[in-house]
Amino acid sequence: MAAKESETEFYWGSGSFPCWRAMLCLEEKKVKYQSHLLSMDKKEHKTEEMLKLNPRGQLPIFKHGQVIINESVGICQYVESAFKGQGTQLMPEELSQQAAVLQRSLEAENVRQKMVLDTLMYMWTTKPEDINQDLLKQKKQNLAQEVKYWEGHLAKQGPGSHIAGKDFSVADATFWPSLAFLVRLGLPIQSCCPNLAKYYEMVKQRPSVQETWPPHWKKAPGPDYFKDLF
Repeated sequence: MAAKESETEFYWGSGSFPCWRAMLCLEEKKVKYQSHLLSMDKKEHKTEEMLKLNPRGQLPIFKHGQVIINESVGICQYVESAFKGQGTQLMPEELSQQAAVLQRSLEAENVRQKMVLDTLMYMWTTKPEDINQDLLKQKKQNLAQEVKYWEGHLAKQGPGSHIAGKDFSVADATFWPSLAFLVRLGLPIQSCCPNLAKYYEMVKQRPSVQETWPPHWKKAPGPDYFKDLF
């Protein structure tokens, strides 16, 4: 399906994992769309206009004609089908390869869960004097084990491999934002995870990644929360 920019809109927030996933797929499929960067700090995604598009008041929001999708993985799957004849093929035709992509796409959520929801949210929402250091240590250990799982997975995949095979797929679009955020927050990727480090450098060079790099990340480095993860 030829994309018409006038009928295709994408609302997003800088640094949002779900937004970045969807943007990677849009760029890989070479979809022309109107980009709307909203300030989550100013609650621009909670306005009456935005709530009509997504009653949950969350981003991303993808609008293609009369179709509206607000879930990032759903957006990726939709654009792969709607724009099948253009850009990167994000879902392989062969069933066993499809299964691998779907498995890794859903499995990648474990990284975000253990990094953001389990560890960072605890650090951000707990007063410094109330943080249980033993509990925080355990949360970081759980995250480190998850990182090592993916390090081992890429080692088995072999040199130059992507997350679900030799080619970039929806699985990479899903996994990449979590890995990039870990690195931004100090993960010593070169010393702890050589296979993830090679994967990181390879994917970082993709035009889709360069084009969608979070704007506010370009202005300042992130805090080094995970410099001591290993």
